[in-house]
Amino acid sequence: MGTALVYHEDMTATRLLWDDPECEIERPERLTAALDRLRQRGLEQRCLLLSAREASEEELGLVHSPEYVSLVRETQVLGKEELQALSGQFDAICFHPSTFHCARLAAGAGLQLVDAVLTGAVQNGLALVRPPGHHSQRAAANGFCVFNNVAIAAAHAKQKHGLHRILVVDWDVHHGQGIQYLFEDDPSILYFSWHRYEHGRFWPFLRESDADAVGRGQGLGFTVNLPWNQVGMGNADYVAAFLHLLLPLAFEFDPELVLVSAGFDSAIGDPEGQMQATPECFAHLTQLLQVLAGGRVCAMLEGGYHLESLAESVCMTVQTLLGDPAPPLSGSMVPCQSALESIQSARAAQAPHWKSLQLQEERPPPLLPGGPVCKGAASAPSSLLDQPCLCPAPSVRTAVALTAPDITLVLPPDVIQQEGSALREETEAWARPHESLAREEALAALGKLLYLLDGMLDGQVNSGIAATPASAAAATLDVAIRRGLSHGAQRLLCVALGQLDRPPDLAHDGRSLWLNIRGKEAAALSMFHVSTPLPAMTGGFLSCILGLVLPLAYSFQPDLVLVALGPGHGLQGRHAALLAAMLRGLAGGRVLALLEEDSTPQLAGILARVLNGEAPPSLGASSVASPEDVRALMYLRGQLEPQWKMLQCHPHLVA
Repeated sequence: MGTALVYHEDMTATRLLWDDPECEIERPERLTAALDRLRQRGLEQRCLLLSAREASEEELGLVHSPEYVSLVRETQVLGKEELQALSGQFDAICFHPSTFHCARLAAGAGLQLVDAVLTGAVQNGLALVRPPGHHSQRAAANGFCVFNNVAIAAAHAKQKHGLHRILVVDWDVHHGQGIQYLFEDDPSILYFSWHRYEHGRFWPFLRESDADAVGRGQGLGFTVNLPWNQVGMGNADYVAAFLHLLLPLAFEFDPELVLVSAGFDSAIGDPEGQMQATPECFAHLTQLLQVLAGGRVCAMLEGGYHLESLAESVCMTVQTLLGDPAPPLSGSMVPCQSALESIQSARAAQAPHWKSLQLQEERPPPLLPGGPVCKGAASAPSSLLDQPCLCPAPSVRTAVALTAPDITLVLPPDVIQQEGSALREETEAWARPHESLAREEALAALGKLLYLLDGMLDGQVNSGIAATPASAAAATLDVAIRRGLSHGAQRLLCVALGQLDRPPDLAHDGRSLWLNIRGKEAAALSMFHVSTPLPAMTGGFLSCILGLVLPLAYSFQPDLVLVALGPGHGLQGRHAALLAAMLRGLAGGRVLALLEEDSTPQLAGILARVLNGEAPPSLGASSVASPEDVRALMYLRGQLEPQWKMLQCHPHLVA
């Protein structure tokens, strides 16, 4: 359906008219730098371009008082001295004669984006706007923000489109207290904000920015604050926050729309944030959000004051909205001690209000004291920004290799049905150790699989789907693993569902991680061989994916992912689609799904669309994991946390 990019050059008109070191960083070049980089990368050309309109005063009145709107309107005719005097009545605000026009455009851009997404004109999009909005309140400008763009968009989605559940994700490095104040008693808005806090010593210096501020009245539990108490938070900390806090709540909430307060002052190099998350991290965060609400994600620019970091992070977000795979994350995927403490504080504060957290408060076996400590961020960006991590686009994003000629699939136009096959002699050589591959139908399927896998390893194909007879599923998977490891994959993750045993002589050399879902019991046979029963309900399945599969995968950092749905895998199509969509964040999207031929008509089409970048079908309101599923999960986490640090959601106990 496409991605919208909403912009208007008039939003560069406002600029600082007097000396104010605090406000000088919010400058027009923030927009032009981001837009120039989008054009250089060819991303703007791939979007549906929408010229922002002004929000009406009635639309502004959805969240702002008439008196405040009138006050901002009057700035159009004030002189420099009057503007400076009025600005001094607010915190970190610099009015300009064009402020009213620009702020109305910023709010209107958000409204246009929401309308485009909710009417089906596009799937998702980004509003590239200034001034930002998330600090502004009902009757006050604050922190560079005049009108609260995201809050207005949320209220508009409720009023005009009749939505009942909207998730707002604020990844700006500052607390968006304006959004919190406007919706803190509203259970239709789930507001999540992480922010630099430092125990209240960082702007805006508010007690209600801490983890125990969870909303009030009917909105209890619908405000989620994750305060960062140290600088230097990086990729692992951000991903851990999503996996262990935000996403469990979001799936339970089951939003109809996701709005992102996309502030990139939380990225590396920014003088405000002093954090270490690299631009590609925002591709991963965006992709994780796209599994919600049928992929209806509307991002709106907030902060971001290092132009290079801002521009790269915007590009990463847009290319992910367009369906491109997220580049691999750089650096060690080990959350720091302070981040774990913050995540656990937020989980504890939210547990009384969310069933998805209540059953998991039983502690796993205590770990040895002393986890990694956050390192202070340098004022200048690291070399990671000098050479941004970009994935060259393969000639084919997704390919489907089927052997049955009579199967008809409805596929996106850019998904190809592969006709090629590996050479007969080569296929027979790989098949020779396996008796089940001797039959002609199994050999033909293996040849197509090898041809597809080689295309993925050579960079010609990004992701793929292959079929195999059920009787040869285990042998075909064994060949795929060995072929991958011998032809370029350095670390291979295999997620096997159903009656598929780990190849007995597969080396425990750290190059492969085998995770079997539907094992007979929860068992960590080694750090590279993990088995767990298939959870009985949707809630248990989500807990398994968010609490075990993805943390293991992000810790391992594979460059090839195999997903095998073998005999008796027990997954419904929507569950398989969600698993594939979330694993697509790994390995630069290089995911190969292996299916039984009998299940191919039901699963191949939906998996092809998901691997090609479409959102998976909604699971609906999730059920709660059974006590048995929770015990199995917590047992495995306790066994594996010492080796795989992304599994941690409890900080180490210090003796």
